[in-house]
Amino acid sequence: MKTQKVILLIDDDNRNIFALQLTLKARKYRFLSAPNAMEGLQLLHSNPEIGLVLMDMMMPEMDGYEAIKQIRRSDVYGSVPIIAVTANAMSGDKEKCLAAGADNYIAKPIDVDKLMKVIEEFL
Repeated sequence: MKTQKVILLIDDDNRNIFALQLTLKARKYRFLSAPNAMEGLQLLHSNPEIGLVLMDMMMPEMDGYEAIKQIRRSDVYGSVPIIAVTANAMSGDKEKCLAAGADNYIAKPIDVDKLMKVIEEFL
């Protein structure tokens, strides 16, 4: 049996983390969560079973753009797929997220079916 990869949720809004955890748990995905980018980077570094990151883009201290750039610079976990998640779905946001190194982009409010298709594409 193939080992299931873990999804890392990085978001500073507990409501978003809670909703995403419920969605993932209902679909039998394993996950970890971090309330900010710094803790998310630490979790990523210490958990090699992480196979995908859902990254909120608008966070204090370190935003998702900078966090993605730091992840991509890593020789160890730099190739982990990252899905950018943002509430500020403005013109050019998708391109900006992809330019920072995200593999895909989902706007909030999240369309769960679309999110699950994207996750399955990478896992």
